[in-house]
Amino acid sequence: MVRAGRPPQDPARQLERAHRILDAAAELVLRWGYDKTTIDDVAKAAGVAKGTIYLHWRTRDDLFAALLRRERVRMLAEVRASGPATPRELFERLALGLLRRPLLKAVLLSDSEVLGKLTRRKRASAGALDLGPGFERYLRELRALGAVRDAPAADLGIVIGSVLYGFLFLPTAVPEPARQPDEKIAALLADTLDRAIGGGRTPTAGEAEAVARATLDCLDAVEEVAAHKLTASLGTEERVS
Repeated sequence: MVRAGRPPQDPARQLERAHRILDAAAELVLRWGYDKTTIDDVAKAAGVAKGTIYLHWRTRDDLFAALLRRERVRMLAEVRASGPATPRELFERLALGLLRRPLLKAVLLSDSEVLGKLTRRKRASAGALDLGPGFERYLRELRALGAVRDAPAADLGIVIGSVLYGFLFLPTAVPEPARQPDEKIAALLADTLDRAIGGGRTPTAGEAEAVARATLDCLDAVEEVAAHKLTASLGTEERVS
């Protein structure tokens, strides 16, 4: 039942308020880092009372987890809207999305300057690019269509993850003058993966159509799961007692 003493609120207003709080939290975490960002800071920046934040999230960690989930949903939506038709296009656009979203990139690279103590507790590790079972099914479909080399999906996943992490880490490992634009890094990453796991032949028209359909279906499935997790973590429904 609804908690006594607190009347139901308009869900649209609750949702708007939750996103306003997350907007403030994102700006502060990127400016000061997680360790130095307090609930008081977030409340002040969002223009709400400190207690209002606790109506949505029980702890600061819960708030940050919701922030990461929102970043992930938004990135996946952008990638899906771009309509990638091949694995190469998918990996390039995922990489570019991560490079352009500093919070997700910080999670993937365990950036202690941004995440602080979360890098030691590994609390944030699930928020970045865990594409889940839907992506494994996608790799199996690609293998059946000859779009990737004949190898277990788990092995292909290891190669993809290794190349992805390596290219995302690259800008932090070279001097500023030698750093390449995000678009160049994403294109090089996609080319490397295409050479590493590609099927090595030109697909037929039917195979190409099936690959494009499987690519979008994969993104739909991954985005749906991510959106569900975000909705559950926004704290916009009345808690039951």
